[in-house]
Amino acid sequence: MNKSTIALIVLVIGLILLPFIQDSRSILILMTQIFILGVFAMSYNLLLGYTGIISFGHAMFFGIGAYSIGLIMRYYEPTYLYFLFAVVTTLILTAIVSYLVGLLTLRLHSHFFAMFTFAIAGLFLVAAEKWRSLTLGNDGITFKIPDFFKDRVIFYLLSLGLLVLAYLFFRRFTQSPFGKVLQAIRENEKRVESLGYRVFHYKIIANVISGMIAGLAGIFYAVSLRFVNTSVFSTEITLDALMMTIIGGVGTLFGPILGSAIVQFAQYSLMDLAKVHWIFERWVILFGIIYIVVVMFFPSGIVGTVKTWFTRRNKQILGKKKPEGKKSMESSKADAMKNILKGEVDG
Repeated sequence: MNKSTIALIVLVIGLILLPFIQDSRSILILMTQIFILGVFAMSYNLLLGYTGIISFGHAMFFGIGAYSIGLIMRYYEPTYLYFLFAVVTTLILTAIVSYLVGLLTLRLHSHFFAMFTFAIAGLFLVAAEKWRSLTLGNDGITFKIPDFFKDRVIFYLLSLGLLVLAYLFFRRFTQSPFGKVLQAIRENEKRVESLGYRVFHYKIIANVISGMIAGLAGIFYAVSLRFVNTSVFSTEITLDALMMTIIGGVGTLFGPILGSAIVQFAQYSLMDLAKVHWIFERWVILFGIIYIVVVMFFPSGIVGTVKTWFTRRNKQILGKKKPEGKKSMESSKADAMKNILKGEVDG
């Protein structure tokens, strides 16, 4: 067990104990949002960081999950059975939609794929706005949830559990042979295809898995608010996931989680400072400045840049030790030769 794994275990234990130490309701809600959006950002990172796919329509899967739980809980009874039914429905719908979207768009490259997914997500947004008899449009819908999820501490722990499970899943998935192929596709798609791999199929599977995890995050997001409206399909949701991934570190497992924490804490702090001075009412501008500074000083994201620093540092340490080892080896050889010559003279 390496140091990073031990540090993560300690961090998880600390987060489990947090609601029993800190009784602030606002902090508990904020941390719950960080966990949920962290899962969403990790699902996006599977596409951007490990497969090299840029999508501007990832919010459609998030919205499908949010509306699935919202509509089922509103028009049916808020029981555990219907909650489970909503989860299964979300997984099926997101799998089907992500598969069809993949078939239509993944043959495209670069910005063509990004714009096509943006257009498809726009269709979901328009459908949610216009189908007022079902979704109530921009007004949104409120719904009841099972009593078990109403307790903030329990829901906090469930959200943390979802985050941990998602992290472990993505860790195992990205380290598997399948994940290594995805990373190879990110680096050089044509070379992977020349080796005989069916790149298109790998991309579709990655898109389906990413969409399903994003749908689960959408369920938890809607349950945390007990409300859902068309904003869950908006481009801002996808851009938030993109920003969290870039700030934390593209192609790293912990990066999206850290990015989620930084974005949420920054928004919470800057909005709270609006009471102090009027300039903080324009918190979006200040947040943009923070984002620019982070990108300037951490070009590979915070986690990615820190990893690079540690790699360089280890190389420097090894580089310093190597000449010493070489010198000692040469001196030992010289001593051995002296002993041989001494033995010949004595003889």
